[in-house]
Amino acid sequence: MWNSPDNALSVATWRKSSYSGASGGDCLEVADGHSTLVPVRDSKNPDGPVLVFPAPAWAAFVGEVKARH
Repeated sequence: MWNSPDNALSVATWRKSSYSGASGGDCLEVADGHSTLVPVRDSKNPDGPVLVFPAPAWAAFVGEVKARH
């Protein structure tokens, strides 16, 4: 569980994932600057829910995406 204020992600710096779809429809954004966690959201719904993954789990996921691409 991430122990942070409710508005901590409201000031996050989000960037579009380099693996998001080129058509602009499948856009995943991640927030950098968190050493142990990776916040992820849908760029089409920036005020919507945010998923927060442990950094090692996110790294494993990205590694699999790279290996299959």
